[in-house]
Amino acid sequence: MSPQRRSFRRHVSRRPPASGRKPVHKLTTRDVARCIDELLAYHQEFHSFFRRREQRAWSLFYLCGLLSNLERKTIAPMVLAWIGPDPKAIRAAQQFIGQSPWGTEPLMVHAQRLVARWLGEPDGVAIVDGSGFPKQGAHSVGVAYQYCGHLGKTANCQEGVFLVYASRRGYAFLDERLYVPQHWFKETYRQHRQACGVPESLTFCTEPGLGLEMLQAVQQRQVVPFQWVACDEKYGNNPAFLQGIEGLGKWYVAEVPADTRVWLHTPPIEPPGRSLFGPARTQPRVKLTAPRPVELCDLWRQLPRGQWHRRVIKEGSKGSLVAEFALLRVTPVRDQLPGPRGWAVFRRTLGPQPEVKFYLSNAPRTCPRHELVRVSGLRWYVETALKEDKGQAGMDHHQTRSWLGWHHHMVHAMLGHLFLIRLRLLLQKKPRANDDASTPVGGPGDCQRRGEVAGFLGCSALSARAEPRRLSIPSQAHPSAECQARLQACQACEVSF
Repeated sequence: MSPQRRSFRRHVSRRPPASGRKPVHKLTTRDVARCIDELLAYHQEFHSFFRRREQRAWSLFYLCGLLSNLERKTIAPMVLAWIGPDPKAIRAAQQFIGQSPWGTEPLMVHAQRLVARWLGEPDGVAIVDGSGFPKQGAHSVGVAYQYCGHLGKTANCQEGVFLVYASRRGYAFLDERLYVPQHWFKETYRQHRQACGVPESLTFCTEPGLGLEMLQAVQQRQVVPFQWVACDEKYGNNPAFLQGIEGLGKWYVAEVPADTRVWLHTPPIEPPGRSLFGPARTQPRVKLTAPRPVELCDLWRQLPRGQWHRRVIKEGSKGSLVAEFALLRVTPVRDQLPGPRGWAVFRRTLGPQPEVKFYLSNAPRTCPRHELVRVSGLRWYVETALKEDKGQAGMDHHQTRSWLGWHHHMVHAMLGHLFLIRLRLLLQKKPRANDDASTPVGGPGDCQRRGEVAGFLGCSALSARAEPRRLSIPSQAHPSAECQARLQACQACEVSF
């Protein structure tokens, strides 16, 4: 191995995980074998949602590819690594992702059941956020020149809206939507929509509208328990989005712009009626003698020092993240009228040049203040989940252009992330007293178990050396004859999935 390659591998091995937390476990061969068992059992949870065995085989193949250590987790490198230079297999895998008419909603609904089983808590938090996927061309579904949060600037990209669940036990994806810009629904884009397979029934919906649509679907299914909704300014500055959350009976902690206006006390309202000047009023209005609303950026400067209290937001890799909080009961402005009474939460960082963030919440007066502080600091979970999924499960490695392909890929990427969260929960548990009495590493049962995945991928069985290692799926461009036989189902690309 060249010195440059060794230096690169040392640099990669020292790179911290997206969660910011130091690794607490080193995987032994026994752990890897257990992970393979878990992966097979995990994927079997979704077998009933694929109508054909070929679809189940390609789904497992693609999920393994996304969880592998390939540098680029797209279809061609996956097939080259585990099947070999077979154009038919590449076309078959591409058809499974880009054209095969299997639905994604049943898989996501079952994934939500697993999230509820593994992570669910009554006071769980549903977090809505968007993420961009840079693109070079103009032919991918929903691509447009728009703000890309991944790059931090306006660029040619696709934009997805994601729903993430967070509790004290962990975090995981619940759902996704592709944002299709408004100009894509013009007549001039008809050919683009048809080429990408965009459903004819699809209509334009804003990103906050897509986020609310996902929350309503989760609430209607009554599968995942949650009480809170968290979001950033893009969603918190949308009154319809906040009203929709209120209609679900949930509490939100929404980041809002600094110029958001509120009243310290709810002003009196004048009902519709005759006016001294002009025609009669048909809408209610705030009494002219009522005090004017104030902006949050002006309000926080007037807060006395005794209103601020230091609180720990979260535990990070470099220690506790601490900030100062102040809370006030306020009445927000909604369409020039007073909205429902709620909380204004001010978060100020420490240091000579503090940064201040502003939040509104519809939580009742009886809500403990530490709960508002806790939920205001949980939005980072969605950023961590997106970063982990892009870095470890290939969320941003897709090359498909179609509507079906985008959703098929995203579902597998989110299932891959959920599997990694499952492993994290399992490996945190203390070993049982009878662990040493299980099937020995390297024995017939262990080799058979590891061979199920290894044989499917067309690679040799994992080594049985008892040494710490990272979880990765090895590749072999030229599998053995026995492995080739086990891959016949995958290579039957003539079958329409």
